[in-house]
Amino acid sequence: MSDLTVSLVQANLHWEDIAANLAMFDEKIDAIKERTEVIVLPEMFSTGFSMAPEKLAQTMDGSAVQWMKQKAKQKNAIITGSLIIEENGQYFNRLLWMLPNGQFGTYNKRHRFGFAGEDDHYEAGDKRLIASVKGWKINLTVCYDLRFPVWSRNTIKDDGQPEYDVLINVANWPERRSTPWKALLQARAIENQCYMIGVNRVGNDGNNIYHSGDTSLIDPVGEIIYRKEHDEDVFTYTLSRRHLDELRAKFPFMKDADRFMIL
Repeated sequence: MSDLTVSLVQANLHWEDIAANLAMFDEKIDAIKERTEVIVLPEMFSTGFSMAPEKLAQTMDGSAVQWMKQKAKQKNAIITGSLIIEENGQYFNRLLWMLPNGQFGTYNKRHRFGFAGEDDHYEAGDKRLIASVKGWKINLTVCYDLRFPVWSRNTIKDDGQPEYDVLINVANWPERRSTPWKALLQARAIENQCYMIGVNRVGNDGNNIYHSGDTSLIDPVGEIIYRKEHDEDVFTYTLSRRHLDELRAKFPFMKDADRFMIL
């Protein structure tokens, strides 16, 4: 299996302004000069973390999804991030995994942030999305999911291989809780023996809540490869398949893990 190059985009979102955010991410993605294969955007990247889906939600035919299709094709890279989506009269905080050929996978955020009333406005998902690219398995989660380790727990499959290799979390995680954000990212990497990618926003949102970013890339033993505070940034890095496989072979912790089922 070959290595995988990823780009992490930390941005200050325009509050509830879809057109402005899409234009902003256009510029940031166009500025990536390295060859990249997966581009990761924050949670609700087209609007900010808004509890007004009635006025902001789009369908899967809306401008934000169409932009993801066009941008993935133009850049010849996978683009992922979450959007406010309306479907059959219900609203979802939905992550899309958009391929350059226009095909995509979806994941509806399972753990809604009740502290902010997200559970009053959005329906919960009930299925994980583990995507595949170049032989890598990638588990996709959204913000508050990070606090619930059972949902993202890696397991050994019948063929003896771990269920996934990379855990991605896209977020709007406020600075006031940045200590848990950073600690949980490292914990998820260590306990699941995987690369951990956490992409957060920066700046104040429409509720005057400040986000320090702390977008991070962490290796399977918890070493911080990259972390950025406060400023917008785009970081591109190549994940080493050899490094991952060697660590798992040297420290085969997961074979001793508890077996369980998520109901």
